[in-house]
Amino acid sequence: MNIAWKISESDIKKVIHFVNENKNLFVENRISRNINKNNIQIDRDTIIKTMLLCLLTSKEDSNPNSNIGVFFRKEPFILTYHFLSNEARIEDILRDILRVNGLTKYFNRIPKHFVFNFSYLEANKWELLSTLEKSIKTDLTKQEERVLADSIDQIFKGFGSKQARNFLQSLGLTKYEIPIDSQMMNWLRDFGYPINLSPVALQDKAFYHFISDGIQLLCEKANIYPCILDAAIFASNNEINREKEKRTFKP
Repeated sequence: MNIAWKISESDIKKVIHFVNENKNLFVENRISRNINKNNIQIDRDTIIKTMLLCLLTSKEDSNPNSNIGVFFRKEPFILTYHFLSNEARIEDILRDILRVNGLTKYFNRIPKHFVFNFSYLEANKWELLSTLEKSIKTDLTKQEERVLADSIDQIFKGFGSKQARNFLQSLGLTKYEIPIDSQMMNWLRDFGYPINLSPVALQDKAFYHFISDGIQLLCEKANIYPCILDAAIFASNNEINREKEKRTFKP
């Protein structure tokens, strides 16, 4: 049995209007990095930092003003390759760092996943770094992006389809494969997406691919890259949250 996605003209007009209405600096930065490949830096430190970010944002609030947002803006960032490669107690140290910074949700599980992933990178002589560097120089097709995202999902413990794509998108390497998170699911429901979405259902890789196919087709018809739609949804939600804060603020 085959299911075909059918995109109407009203769908196309609606998504174009939405993206145009929510263009801001965040969206422009996404265009600059993920589409035009500007200011992309891939090294061991950025892989480590982004990998930890994705582990934490699978469990914690990723709002810039949240504990996790504050933690990742700290300079210098202590968990560098130089520091980790000379440290034997990475799991205990990371657990202490998370505790001090108020990142206590699943703070026993995440350090274990982090150590497993770092050990994998070391054991494989950072082959992933070479793969990611090559992807900067190549205009990856939709299928090539999907293969790369699925390989990240398989490599990193504590990841899934969503966080594998969050990892690559955060590094500026993908434009078609995007993280289907709670914000995206809410937007799709409001948009009138014909399929019921849930985090549990999206844990199935085939179902994730199917939903992603629909998003990619919608964006293709609208001449918009999926990563830009993702950025516009993020921008829209931040604007909604700011308006809520204004209404509830009492001097």
